[in-house]
Amino acid sequence: MSSGGDLPRYVAIDGPIGVGKTTLAHRLAKHLQARTVLEEFEDNPFLREFYLDRARVAFQTQVYFLLARYKQQEDLRQPDLFNRAMVSDYLFAKDRIFAYLNLKEAELQLYERIYDLLRPRLLQPDLVVYLQARPEVLMRRLRKRGREFESGVDVSYLEELMRAYNQFFHHFDEAPLLIVDTSDMDFINNEADFATLVELIHTTKEGTRHFEPPRG
Repeated sequence: MSSGGDLPRYVAIDGPIGVGKTTLAHRLAKHLQARTVLEEFEDNPFLREFYLDRARVAFQTQVYFLLARYKQQEDLRQPDLFNRAMVSDYLFAKDRIFAYLNLKEAELQLYERIYDLLRPRLLQPDLVVYLQARPEVLMRRLRKRGREFESGVDVSYLEELMRAYNQFFHHFDEAPLLIVDTSDMDFINNEADFATLVELIHTTKEGTRHFEPPRG
């Protein structure tokens, strides 16, 4: 299938750490003959320390991410880039999830002022795909990929993160939204699972749509 027809031109995939956003973005972009737009999280110089001591460097980590994501998203407005379909492994607006999760009140007020200056100038996705998974599944996936700087992540943080994501997307109405529980799905090794997702993307045109496959 190509990126033509009535498929969305700009798909943003999001969800908590370990849910499989980047892996899916690569495969979906290849399938749609689209360009991938990947979050550059490993370039954040505060990230390693953030996982060790969230409170101490939360504001620096958050502002770095906000400005880096803004610069990348602003570049997407260039006509030579936007002429091609795109699949991103993050949604810019989700930055606020982590701000409200990690920042103190005074820091949050300053963050909001910066965010409000940046947000109106960016492109809106034609479809947002929110990937969910049970915290124990996320933990298992994190351990499997074995990134050293993620070794400080525990199940309680993932539970807190899932609650924050669910709250954010419960109120999200800036674009059509597809919510998929990936706990019992494998988009890379299971062709039927991937085909199901592509069909959901193809047919989700407005509002919010939920998909949860049968367990087992």
